[in-house]
Amino acid sequence: MNCFGCEIHGHCQRLLNCTLSAGICLMKKHILIYGLCGGLLIVALKLIEYRFLVVEHSIEIYGGLIALIFAGLGIWLGLKLTKKKETVVVKEVLVEGAQPFAVNEICLRELGITRRELEILELIAAGLSNREIAEKLFVSENTVKTHSSRLFDKLSAKRRTQAVQIGKDLGLIP
Repeated sequence: MNCFGCEIHGHCQRLLNCTLSAGICLMKKHILIYGLCGGLLIVALKLIEYRFLVVEHSIEIYGGLIALIFAGLGIWLGLKLTKKKETVVVKEVLVEGAQPFAVNEICLRELGITRRELEILELIAAGLSNREIAEKLFVSENTVKTHSSRLFDKLSAKRRTQAVQIGKDLGLIP
C-alpha cells in the first residue's frame, strides 16, 4: 500500500510527526515572544502613567513627604522631652527596737553544740570552705571536717546549706 505516493508507510508517518513537532515548537516560540513584548509594553505604559501622575500631583506628594518627616520628628522629640527622669532615692531608716543578735543559749545546751562547733557554723554561714575555716582557726582541715560532721549530726542536717538554715531558724547564728 502506498501513502501519497510513498512506498514505505512508516517513513511517511515519521516525517509527518517531525513536521508537526517543528510547527508546535515554532508556534510556542512565537507565543512566548508576543507575550514578552506585551508584558514589556504594559510595563512601559504603567511607567509613563506613573511619571505623569507624579508630575501632575507633585505638590501633593512633596507636601505629604514633608508632613511625614515632621510628624516623625515631632513624635521622636516629644518622647525625648517628656521622658521621666529616673531618680534614685537613698534614705537611711532607723528601725526602732532592733536589738543586737543574741545566741539562743538554751538551744545550744539542748543540742549539745560546743563553742567551737558554733564558731564553725558561723564561718560556714559566711561562705568559707573547710580549708579556709582551718586556716582561720589555726587547725587542720580534718579537725574542721570532724567538727562539721558532729554539728550536722546534732542539727540533723545533711548539707552545709541545710545546717546554716537550721542554725538560723533555731537562733544560733544571725
